[in-house]
Amino acid sequence: MNEPLRFGVFLAPFHPTDESPTLQLHRDLQLAEHLDQLGYDELWIGEHHSGAYETISSPELFIAAAAERTRNIRLGTGVVSLPYHHPLMVAGRIVQLDHQTRGRVMFGVGPGQLPSDAHMMGIDVSSQRRRMDEALEVLIPLLRGETVTRKTDWFELRDARVQMAPHTHPSVEVAVAAAISPSGPRAAGKHGIGMLSMAASSAEGFDLLPAHWQVCEQLAAEHGQVVDRRNWRLVVPMHLAETREQARADMEHGLLKLVHYFEQLGGNKLDYSSSTEAAVEEWTERGLTVLGRAIIGTPDDAIEQIEQLRARSGGFGTFMLLAHDCADPQRTANSYELFARYVMPAVNGANRNRSQSLDWCNRNSAQVIGDLVTAVGSAIEEHEEERRERGSGVAWGDGTDLLVGDE
Repeated sequence: MNEPLRFGVFLAPFHPTDESPTLQLHRDLQLAEHLDQLGYDELWIGEHHSGAYETISSPELFIAAAAERTRNIRLGTGVVSLPYHHPLMVAGRIVQLDHQTRGRVMFGVGPGQLPSDAHMMGIDVSSQRRRMDEALEVLIPLLRGETVTRKTDWFELRDARVQMAPHTHPSVEVAVAAAISPSGPRAAGKHGIGMLSMAASSAEGFDLLPAHWQVCEQLAAEHGQVVDRRNWRLVVPMHLAETREQARADMEHGLLKLVHYFEQLGGNKLDYSSSTEAAVEEWTERGLTVLGRAIIGTPDDAIEQIEQLRARSGGFGTFMLLAHDCADPQRTANSYELFARYVMPAVNGANRNRSQSLDWCNRNSAQVIGDLVTAVGSAIEEHEEERRERGSGVAWGDGTDLLVGDE
């Protein structure tokens, strides 16, 4: 792959329960504006209904508001839990957003992450992946404006179609969440859609990256589909600061709150929940539960991680930062800015021509500066000659030393 990487943020979100949920939601919208101004390509927003931390229940509502505040950034559902919704209702909302955003919406799907969500709706967890696949089978043609008739044990469509044709041709971009199991890559290949690898930096997830793409390509070939690495997104938690020491110190704000959230979800005490230092060590060395291993350090550390992922995966299209509230809002905003200022241009070689231009000037400085000194000297001599001929005028000094600086 020779195309530059795209960059985005995956916003679950992870918000602690000791702050105003109203302010947290509005800060998420401010984050969308901040990322748009910094030149990020994408922002994906999750859907959750329990657990208290992951507070956005409708990514579509959030996208509608964020689209009005931003200009360029693309906005994705990350993800719509398909077993929780009738496919026609989902298709209608996404096509509407496709028009409202003028083509900036992306459609991320998954089976549903939190078993407590499924429990409240009386859905058998073991049926969720099957339901996701069944929903995808009808959603893809619905999003293209086609008419679908289909009956399953949990939804029925009779001559169903979305009223508006899609704004994006042939339809919005679709991607499926993938973690450790092969269900995500299988669905991506079977339906010819993109993939969101949520555990790319975990030890197991990192090792499985080649297998993920192999399974995706294999299923695509079996079902007559085409998949493209440019539609593969890898998600990694990061927090950047000017120094590693500062990045780790920033974690004092909220990392232990996130650890305690996972303790409550899992119903067990975690060994590293007693100190921020221990939690940082766990997150960076072994990984924090489903979030994988984090980079808590400098832009150089982020660049190194991205290059490792490129080498291991064989190539992907978008690198995504996992959003979290482990640092305070100001330091979090600074982290995103450091990534945009230093990591993005380094990874994509944005300053390659500038470096080559400066190198060329350095290699050829003797000739170039010499020619300039000669030209300036000639101009001064012409001025002096004219002054002598007139017998008056302002004398002009040499001045050429200003052109070459201190030797």
